Amino acid sequence: MYMSLEHRQVGVDCRSEKDPEKKFEARNKTSMESDPPFQEAYKSLFGNSTQESKEAKHKEEEEIVEEYELPLIDLSQLYIGGLEREECKANIARASIEWGFFQATNHGISSDILESMRREQAKVFKQPFLEKASENFHKFPAGSYRWGTPTATCWRQLSWSEAFHIPIAEMSTLDDCSNLSSTIKMFAATVSHLTLELAEILAEKLGHKSNFFKENCSPTSCYVRMNRYPPCPISSEVYGLTPHTDSDFLTILLQDQVGGLQLVKDGKWIAVKPNPDVLIVNIGDLFQAWSNNVYKSVEHRVVCNAQVERLSSAYFFCPSYDTLIESCLKPSAYTKFSFRQYRQQVQDDVQQLGYKVGLHRFVA
Repeated sequence: MYMSLEHRQVGVDCRSEKDPEKKFEARNKTSMESDPPFQEAYKSLFGNSTQESKEAKHKEEEEIVEEYELPLIDLSQLYIGGLEREECKANIARASIEWGFFQATNHGISSDILESMRREQAKVFKQPFLEKASENFHKFPAGSYRWGTPTATCWRQLSWSEAFHIPIAEMSTLDDCSNLSSTIKMFAATVSHLTLELAEILAEKLGHKSNFFKENCSPTSCYVRMNRYPPCPISSEVYGLTPHTDSDFLTILLQDQVGGLQLVKDGKWIAVKPNPDVLIVNIGDLFQAWSNNVYKSVEHRVVCNAQVERLSSAYFFCPSYDTLIESCLKPSAYTKFSFRQYRQQVQDDVQQLGYKVGLHRFVA
C-alpha cells in the first residue's frame, strides 16, 4: 500500500539569543548528569562564528519547513503473493527512486522486540555521562560511545547528540547477562533479514537478480547505532545531527514520537511526521552508486528540541571493507571503489574540510 501524502506547515524556531552564555549557564543549573558536557566542550565555537555562517543560519531560520507523511508501504503484501506482492515491490522501488525514504508497516518484526529496544536504550542513556564514556561500560566495544563532533571548527558542524555505535561483528563482547545485550542482538538479527530482503527486491526491480548482497553484506559487516538527542538550550543554533547522507546500502530506523528528522525533497527541506509504529527505510550512498543513480541517497538531518529528548535506533546495511562497488547499469556514473576506500575518503574529507563530500569524489 503506497499511501497518499499529507503535509502541513511548521515554522522553524526563529528565536535569537543575544547572549548564548546565559543559556549555557541556565542549562548547566538544571542539566542531568547523564548529558554530555556540550556547553563546556564546544563553548569556544560559538564565539568564533563567522558573519557568513550567521547569515546562512539566518536564511535557514526564515524557511517554512512543511511536514510530510513519508510513503507508507505495507510489507505484508510481500507474503500474499500474486499481484499484491508485485505491487508491493513496485512501491518499494518507486519510493526509493522518488524519495529515497519510505515507511514500512507490517514488517514482520515483533512489537515486543521494538519496545524492548526502546526501553533498554532509554535506560542506558540515563546512566551518568562519566560512566557511559568510561572503558568497558556494559562491555561495549572500544570507541562505541560517541558524542558531539570532535572535528567541528564552527557551530554549524556540531551535532548535539550522543550515540553508541556497535559493529555487529563485535557484539560478542557485550555482557551476555544484561537485557540490553540480548535486546540489541535480537534487534540486529531480525532487522538484518528484513534489510537483505529489501535490498534483493530493489536489485530485482533493476533487472539485476544476483547473490551480491547475500555474499557481500553479511550481518557481521553491519552496524547498530543507538542515538539520543538531549534537550538543547540553543536549539535554534545547532543541529541534533548535521546534514548528511548515509555511507551504506540501506538504513533501517526505529524512532520515537518526537519529531526532528528532516530530509531534502525536490530541492527543499521537509520535516518527517513522526510515527513510532513504523520503521523508516532510506537509501544510502552505496545503493545510489550500485544502481547508477536510479535510487537516491538523500541528504537528511535532525533538528534539536529545546524541551524534550529524542531517541532512535538505526541498522546500517554495509558490505565488507574489500567489497567493490560498481554500477550494475552501464554506462557507469561512478568509478569502481571499495567500501574501504569510500569510508577512508569520507573520513579524510571530514578531517580536512569539516564535512563529507561523498559520491562526488567518485564521479566517472
